[in-house]
Amino acid sequence: MIVSPTKVGYIIMTSDATGLERKFEAKNRNRNKPGVVLCGSLEQLKELARLNPEIERLYQQHWQADVLIGCILPWKEEARSRIPDDGTKALMMDSRSTSCFVIKFGKPSEIIAKELWEKYGKFSFASSANPSGKGNRGLAEGIGERIERYADLIIAADDYVKSIQPHHTDRTRHEQGVMVSMVDEHGELIAEQHGKRSVTPCPCLIRKGLDVDKIMFMMSDIFATWDYRHGNYY
Repeated sequence: MIVSPTKVGYIIMTSDATGLERKFEAKNRNRNKPGVVLCGSLEQLKELARLNPEIERLYQQHWQADVLIGCILPWKEEARSRIPDDGTKALMMDSRSTSCFVIKFGKPSEIIAKELWEKYGKFSFASSANPSGKGNRGLAEGIGERIERYADLIIAADDYVKSIQPHHTDRTRHEQGVMVSMVDEHGELIAEQHGKRSVTPCPCLIRKGLDVDKIMFMMSDIFATWDYRHGNYY
C-alpha cells in the first residue's frame, strides 16, 4: 500500500487483497463506495472494461485533452479472470460486478499504474488518502498519522498537486474527480444512443469534481441525454 499524488490530491494505491484490506483498515471506512481501477493507457482500459463506441469516444476525448474522468463500467469476462484469486474481487466490485475505471489522474500515479500493468500484469486500485471524514488538502502531511503509519511508501509532491489548480487554495480546490455511471441499476452497460433523445437508461454524472465543466461539455457533444445526480453512488 503506497500513497501517491494525483491531480486532485493524494491517493492510496494497492494491487491485491492484502493491500485493499490494509487500505480499509488505514482509512477506517465503510466499504460502500465504488472500487476504483487506475488505467495507465487506453489499451489497458479496453482490455479490462466493457465499453460501447460512444463511451470509448468519450474516454478518447478526455485522453487527448488530458482531463481526469472515471466511469462506472462492467468488467470484461476475460479481464475478471486476471484479477488475483485472493479475495480481491469482493473488495473491488459492488454487488453488480462493476468498478470505476479512471484515466488521466496525474502523471506520477499514471506512470506507476502503466508500469505495474505492462511489466508485471498487476492492477492499480485506488482510494483517496483521507483520514475518515476529512480531505488531505493536497498535502502529504494531510493524509493523517494513521494512513502514514500503514503506508509502505509515500511519494510527497505537494508542488505537483498545487500546480494543477494554481489559483485555488487548499480550501477551494477540487479534491476529487468526476465520476459518471455508464450502467443501469443492474450493472448492465447502457446502450448506444445514436443521436436519439430521451433515452433511458443514460449516462449519469454521479460525482462532480475537477474539470466538471469540460466533462459536461464533452458529454453533451456525444450524448443527447444524460443525467446529473451528484452523490448517487452511496
